[in-house]
Amino acid sequence: MSDATLHATDPDPDDFSVQIADQIESFLVAVTEVARGDEPDSAVPFLLLEVSQLLLAGGRLGAHEDILPDERYEPDLGPEPDVDELRERLAEMLDPVDVYSEVFDPYEPRKAPVPARISDDLADVMADLRHGMAHYRAGRTTEAMWWWQFSYFSNWGSTASATLRALQSLVAHVRLNQPLQELDGLDTDQELSEDALAEEAGRVMAEEIAGPLGLREVK
Repeated sequence: MSDATLHATDPDPDDFSVQIADQIESFLVAVTEVARGDEPDSAVPFLLLEVSQLLLAGGRLGAHEDILPDERYEPDLGPEPDVDELRERLAEMLDPVDVYSEVFDPYEPRKAPVPARISDDLADVMADLRHGMAHYRAGRTTEAMWWWQFSYFSNWGSTASATLRALQSLVAHVRLNQPLQELDGLDTDQELSEDALAEEAGRVMAEEIAGPLGLREVK
């Protein structure tokens, strides 16, 4: 779909693309700042807020009609920005609770949860969003919107949703003063059965991680 077609079919296409880009830019800046580690005490609540806001942009993209790029082949963006440093910083900061268990697809036949990492998820989402932002900053608005919509369905939407669930669960455990299972010793490159997850998970009390992660327990 060309920019002209977007103008013809959407009552306010410029505002829509600008709003989506602004929401994505805000997420990119915010997560980069969190990864610097200057305010580790507020990391988890801040990430919960930012991922929630990002998924609003994703929902808007998902509800929008299909966006098609102007060109058949994607223009060359050059080397992709490296997210390894960001991934490592987040992993170090979230170490007590970085690993969580996730069901990959809720509509597949019942499968055991698989271990995942919040730091890996956030880095993967950042890579997808930065790719589209490079197009947007180069003036290829339709290409950027197509990429963000396509990658929302194919990767970053489900990844961010899983991350949000983990962050929300973590905050809920602490606020409700419920014990947490320690999953950071699991191998995230290997799928484990429910029995294996239960066997390897150790019990830790929520108050042991509440302080370092900027959370508050219920008194």
